[in-house]
Amino acid sequence: MQFSAEQIAQMIGGRVEGDPSVVVSTLSKIEEGHPGSISFLANPKYTPHIYDTEASVVLVADSFEAEHPVKPTLIRVPDPYAAMTGLLEMASKAMGSHPTGIEEPSHVGDGTKVPEEAYIGAFAYIGKNVTLGKGVKIYPQVYVGDNCEIGDNTVLYAGVKIYHGCKVGNRCIIHSGAVIGADGFGFAPVDGHYHKIPQLGIVEIADDVEIGANTTVDRATMGATKVGAGTKLDNLIQIAHNVEVGNDTVMAAQVGIAGSSKVGSSCRIGGQVGIAGHIRIGDDVEIGAQAGLQRNVRQGSRVIGSPAVDIGDFARQVVYIKNLERLNRRVDALEKKNEEK
Repeated sequence: MQFSAEQIAQMIGGRVEGDPSVVVSTLSKIEEGHPGSISFLANPKYTPHIYDTEASVVLVADSFEAEHPVKPTLIRVPDPYAAMTGLLEMASKAMGSHPTGIEEPSHVGDGTKVPEEAYIGAFAYIGKNVTLGKGVKIYPQVYVGDNCEIGDNTVLYAGVKIYHGCKVGNRCIIHSGAVIGADGFGFAPVDGHYHKIPQLGIVEIADDVEIGANTTVDRATMGATKVGAGTKLDNLIQIAHNVEVGNDTVMAAQVGIAGSSKVGSSCRIGGQVGIAGHIRIGDDVEIGAQAGLQRNVRQGSRVIGSPAVDIGDFARQVVYIKNLERLNRRVDALEKKNEEK
């Protein structure tokens, strides 16, 4: 598919600066731009590339001021990153497959109705009395246990496993290998041995949640483990039993949250963060990569380190650590001088 710069500007509400008739048919990063592609400039550190990129069209901010002549046609928009995201969504819908129907062999249990425009892939297993929303896409080798609820237009990619009784909202995306509703890690020490505590709760995933490959969300001991609307979980994340995550929170890969902790809304959690059990993290909290949290964090905080501290305190600690060698030499010199007296 080909579009002119003028057509693209109309799609995204931009303003063309240069040749409006130039045609593009693909997307590219600005440093890898080539004729016939469209790119974008959002991060200032990539600004030098706009003067040598071979991309035919580049999205730039309304405030962008070129210090040298630029070769590509520019489309000015308020937010180039958001505009490019919109274009990627359009391209994804145009290029993506839209399968429907029930492939064989697959299994649909008693009391489960497959709505029109839904898709059940080969070797998928759908249990008894499952509620499937309209337009669901269940790819091959997915398992959905008895009495689950899957909302409208939700996509379960190949190999997803959803245990019995769990609920997934509308427009969710769950990637391959994710496990929703496995038993929480609950064991009671009795006479020197660990006895399993039955995990009788469920998992409730709200609307517009995306869950990455091989991420696990454990079922609650009682009640529900909850993931709020609009939250995005990367690959290889562990959400333990009875955890509650608020709305529109994002987590990078390898985050681990221990049982019964509560994470607020609009939080941003970096990779490999570890969160201990039974703690509370407020709304709009930013947690740096590899942080370790053992206590509550108030709303609006920015923390990093293990144990996690305020980002300003952490920066000062780094400076102190860098100065330790110099301070040690000074102490050695002073001790030697004192001994010579």
